[in-house]
Amino acid sequence: MRTSSAIKILISFLFLSICYVSQAYSFDTKARAAYVIDQTSGTVLLSKNADLPLPPASMSKLMTLYMTFEFIKAGRLGLNEKLPVSKNAANYTGSTMFLDPTDRVAVIDLIKGIIVLSGNDACAVIAEALSPDGTEAGFAKLMTQRAKQLGLKNSTFKNSNGWPASGHQMSVRDLGLLAERLITDFPEYYPMFAEQTYEFDGRAPANTRNRNPLLGLGIGADGLKTGHTEEAGYGLVGSAKQDDRRIIFVLSGLGSLEDRAQEAETIVNWAFRQFLVKNFGTSGTEVGRATVWNGKSRNVNLLLEGDLNVMLPVLSSSDPSFSIEYVGPIKAPIEKGDRIAELVIKSQDLPETRQALVAGKNVSTGGFFVQIRTAGEYLFNVLFAKSEESL
Repeated sequence: MRTSSAIKILISFLFLSICYVSQAYSFDTKARAAYVIDQTSGTVLLSKNADLPLPPASMSKLMTLYMTFEFIKAGRLGLNEKLPVSKNAANYTGSTMFLDPTDRVAVIDLIKGIIVLSGNDACAVIAEALSPDGTEAGFAKLMTQRAKQLGLKNSTFKNSNGWPASGHQMSVRDLGLLAERLITDFPEYYPMFAEQTYEFDGRAPANTRNRNPLLGLGIGADGLKTGHTEEAGYGLVGSAKQDDRRIIFVLSGLGSLEDRAQEAETIVNWAFRQFLVKNFGTSGTEVGRATVWNGKSRNVNLLLEGDLNVMLPVLSSSDPSFSIEYVGPIKAPIEKGDRIAELVIKSQDLPETRQALVAGKNVSTGGFFVQIRTAGEYLFNVLFAKSEESL
C-alpha cells in the first residue's frame, strides 16, 4: 500500500465493452511520414513516423510566417512597412518573387509572396528584418528557439525558407501543431492561405499560382503550404473544413506531384467520411468528484472545462468509455476553475484523448479540527501500511 498523500486515482464512471478492430478505419498512406488530426475533437486520426525529424522543404516557411504574424501583433512590424532586399535574399533561386537589391517591398506583399508563391527570397527579406543580428542565420536560431517554446520538439532551422541545409528539419507532428497555431492564433491572416493566385509587379508570370492541389476542389480545403526538394520529396501541410469540423494533415516524402495531389484529396475525404463528432456533454457539466486533502470540504466536484465532443468511426457499434484521472487527494486550497483532473476518452479504433476537468467550487484550507482529522487519517494510513508489510 502507498502511504504518500498524493497518489494517482482512476475513477471509471462509464465503461462499455468495445471490440477493437485495428485495421477497420486505418489509412495506408504512401507518404514517408504522415499526421492527421481532427481539430474539433483533438483526435489524432493517423500517425506515421510522426516524430521523425525530416527535411521539411518549403513547409518550414510556416514558422517564418508564424513569427512574422507575432511581430505584427506585437506592433514591431507593420503590414505596409517596406523592407529592403539584400544580396543574400536576391540570390535565392527556386521559387521566388524575383526580387532584386534595388527593391523595397511592403510586408503584406512579402507575406503573400511566401504563402502563394513560396518565395524563398521573400522569406529571407523578412528574416533579415526580424533577426537579432540582421542575418538570416540569426533569424534561423530565433526560429529554433521559438519552436521549442511552442512545443515543437523535433524542429531545427538553418534558414528561413527550407532551402536544403544539413540539420534543417521538422517532424510532421510539429508541422501539424504549427498549422493549428496559425489557424487559431491568427485567424485574421488565415484567409490568405486559400488565395489561389498572386501577381507581384508582373515579374513572375510563370509563378503566380498557389501550388496547393486541393484549393478550389470544393472539399473545404483552405491551406496551408506545399514543399518539395529532391531530398525531402513532395509534401503538404493542409487543412480543410466541412460544416463544424476542421481537419489538419501533413504529408511528407511522396514521390511526385501526382502522388501528393491524390494522397491529400483521399485523406481529406477519408477523414470526413469515415469519422464523425458526437457531443456527450457541455461545458460546466459535472462528471465526478475528487477527494480533497486538508480542506474544509472532503471533496470537490469536477466539471467539464469545454464541450465534450468525441470523435467516433461512422460505423462504430458502441459509445466511447470515459474515466477520470487525478493525482490526489488534492491539497487545499483549491480555487474554482483550477484544472485538477483529466477526463480520459477511449473510442473504438482511435487513440485515447484527454480533456481537462476543473474544480466546480472553492475549497479553503481546513481549521484546527480539520488538520487534526487529516493528521489522524495520515497516521492511520502509515500504521496500516506497516502492518500490511509485516504480513
